[in-house]
Amino acid sequence: MSGRFKTFLSNVLAVAYKEAVVMRHDKAFIGMVLAQPVMMLLLFGFALTNEPKNVPWVVLDRSQTALSRRFLEDVFVTGYFEKARTVASYEQGRARLGRGEAIAFVIVPEDFGREALRGRPEVQVLLDGSDPLTSARVSGYIGQVASSFDPADGHGGGRLARVAAPEIGPAEAGVALEMRQRFEFNPTLRDRDFFLAALAGMLLTNLCLSASSLGLVGERENGTYEQMLALPTSPLEIVLGKLLPHAGVAYMVLTFAILLPGVVFGLWPKGSWLALYLVTLPFVLASLAIGVFVSALARTTAQAVFITVFFILPSFVLSGTMFPYQLMPDGVRQIGAVLPLRWYQIALRRIIERGAGLREVAIPFLALSAIFLVLLTAVRRLVKPRLG
Repeated sequence: MSGRFKTFLSNVLAVAYKEAVVMRHDKAFIGMVLAQPVMMLLLFGFALTNEPKNVPWVVLDRSQTALSRRFLEDVFVTGYFEKARTVASYEQGRARLGRGEAIAFVIVPEDFGREALRGRPEVQVLLDGSDPLTSARVSGYIGQVASSFDPADGHGGGRLARVAAPEIGPAEAGVALEMRQRFEFNPTLRDRDFFLAALAGMLLTNLCLSASSLGLVGERENGTYEQMLALPTSPLEIVLGKLLPHAGVAYMVLTFAILLPGVVFGLWPKGSWLALYLVTLPFVLASLAIGVFVSALARTTAQAVFITVFFILPSFVLSGTMFPYQLMPDGVRQIGAVLPLRWYQIALRRIIERGAGLREVAIPFLALSAIFLVLLTAVRRLVKPRLG
């Protein structure tokens, strides 16, 4: 019995040694193993945070007084917000909020200065509730500024109150202003709406990259790659032929990912279904092209799988499906813009949560189309048209 066990153990160790030698000479695999923890450290250490930063916001200051400008300046100097962009009308501010260009829309009423003298100042704040955690925190930051804002403090506020309205005493002149807030697109701040709106994007990214990344490298390992190149087809025809079947499966997954949240949770797209299906096409093609690009680079199936997993997680993180991309630091936010999932999740949230149509998703559609064309050109260069 001991002799059989020694033989068994010897055989296992011999095979393990052989695999270790092969792995040691696989430079691509070793590089990915070493690069992945470094990348995750940088992402979770520097790029991701639940604390809002660089919050985009728009302002409609109908008062145009020193008092209103001081309040808006107090909001800005908290350090959480970008420089405010002003709008000329309420409709423009709502439109920017609907396009995802701003998280908060602050409206200072025309009688802000007069109401401040009477001790009843107030401002209105509209927030993008499609990201519940971020909008709640942003609301809290603005609310803190509002609660601590004293119209009679600084710039002669107390003297102005006594001269313009002598019947108002000092205590009334120093009343903090009231903030009236409303959450758009998700009034109840349900977290599941934020994640379910991007569910289709995550499923399609996983499907497209996993399915297409094994195509060319699998044919190399099976010995059929040379037979494929011997066919009277161009590299472009080969690549597109490999993408189309997966695109059909992707549309089935998309339909399932839209119908299931609707049936179970009542989350149906508020916008155009036509726009949803149209913007999905360049996203699916771009994601599949990334998989084919990986397959053309990899030499083994193991390499292809590892590179694919290496790409999928950063796509989820940097695209904005899990964390709002608007709050990421400069540089990291721009890197995420080259990922197809970034533009697709923007289109998904606009259609599902904000009721967008074709016009509102035109920019994501064009960006995804451009990414696909660039990837298609790169893949065409990698795939050799003929043997030798």
